[in-house]
Amino acid sequence: MLCAPEQHRLVRVLDRQTELTRGTEYHTGEKQLIAANLDTLFITSSCNNDFNPARLERYLALAHDAMITPVIVLTKADQTDNPDTYVDQARVLGRDLEVVVMDAKTDDIAALLSPWCGKGQTVALAGSSGVGKTTIANALTGGDAATQAIREDDARGRHTTTGRSLHRMNSGGWLIDTPGMRGLGVAEVAYGIDATFAEISELAEQCKFRDCEHETEPGCAVQAAIEAGDIDPDRLKRFKKLKRENQYATETIAQARDRYRKLGKVYRSATQKKGR
Repeated sequence: MLCAPEQHRLVRVLDRQTELTRGTEYHTGEKQLIAANLDTLFITSSCNNDFNPARLERYLALAHDAMITPVIVLTKADQTDNPDTYVDQARVLGRDLEVVVMDAKTDDIAALLSPWCGKGQTVALAGSSGVGKTTIANALTGGDAATQAIREDDARGRHTTTGRSLHRMNSGGWLIDTPGMRGLGVAEVAYGIDATFAEISELAEQCKFRDCEHETEPGCAVQAAIEAGDIDPDRLKRFKKLKRENQYATETIAQARDRYRKLGKVYRSATQKKGR
C-alpha cells in the first residue's frame, strides 16, 4: 500500500508483483491466496518421515508458476545419521535448485539463509507443521514465539502458527510466516508444473505424437529416457498426476467463473427491470 504518513491516509493499493496461491476454492471460482509480493519461498521439510518428494514438487510448481524463487530448507539434520541422503533426494527435484540443510536448534540459521533475506527482500516459510518453521522464524526475526514437539509415532507436528503474519527480519528483509498446510491443491499452474519437471516437459516436445501420454506410444522420447536410466519413472508418475489434477481443477474453476458471470448478468438484468 502507498501511504501518506503525515496525513494518516491511504493513497492507493499497489498491484501485486507476485501471488502464491493454491487451488482449493473450486466452488467459488477463486484460488486461495497464500502470500503476495514474495521474492523467495522457503519450502521447509525435515530429515525424517515428513520428507515427501511429491509434496515438495507441489510447492515447487506453485512457486515456479508465480515466478518466485524456491529454496528447499531441510531441518532436523541432527536426527538422522546421514542427512546427505535427504539433500540428494531434494536436489533432483529441480535444476539448479537451492537446498539448505540445518539443525534448527543451532545458531547458524540466519547465516545459512542470509543470501535470500537481505534488505528489500520478502520471503515466506511454508511446509508441514512441526518441521521447525517457527524456530527458523524466531532465528530470522529475533522473536520468541513458542514451538511444539512433533508426535513420536509418525513425525507429524502440531500447529504452532495458526495465521499468516508479516515480520521484519534482523537482516533488513521481511518474513511472512504461514500455517502448516497438509492439503495443497494445484490449479492453473501448467507452467509451474513444466518448470518443476523440466527434464520431462522438454523431452515431451520430442515425442512423435503431440498428444503422447508417455506410456506405450511409439516414438515416445520420455519412455526412451526412462529406459536409458535418465529419468526416474516415479517422477513421471508424479508429473502425470499433477498434470491431470491441474487440468481438472483449471476446468472446474473456469466453469465456476463462467457460472458466476452468467448469474451476475441475470442479477443485473433483474435489477434494471425492477428499477424501471
